[in-house]
Amino acid sequence: MFNVETYKGTRDDQYELVKKQLKALIEDEPNRIANLSNASSLLNQFLDRVNWVGFYLLEENELVLGPFQGLPACVRIPLGRGVCGTAASDKKTVLVEDVHAFPGHIACDAASRSEIVVPMIKDGQLIGVLDIDSPETNRFDEVDKKHLEEFTAILVNQI
Repeated sequence: MFNVETYKGTRDDQYELVKKQLKALIEDEPNRIANLSNASSLLNQFLDRVNWVGFYLLEENELVLGPFQGLPACVRIPLGRGVCGTAASDKKTVLVEDVHAFPGHIACDAASRSEIVVPMIKDGQLIGVLDIDSPETNRFDEVDKKHLEEFTAILVNQI
């Protein structure tokens, strides 16, 4: 059974623990939906000042809503559109300090002010994105980017 540990120490230490917890959650589970569901729940519990954590999965050249924690969300996002579509098209993490300043931002939740989207790439192919929103501007930084990319890589290796 999964044991929640207290997040202490530096932000790097805390992220190391959450990555360790992810590995424990998914190591023996082959089901993609179960693993994505637990990963979104784990991040939602770990991260403070966020209002949405979830996944969009690539299906027939568009992103389709997958497991998430938060308010109901946009179901389909075209590649290249909004923050998620841009991260998916470019296959690069997009960190947005203020979503209202991002050209073409898709507002699924009007309360969201900043966002980070990490592409999920397996064997060189895009399979989806991890999307995290915050009701605060400038919520995410390079520490978040580094560790969320590593978190996503751990997850992608299992699914």
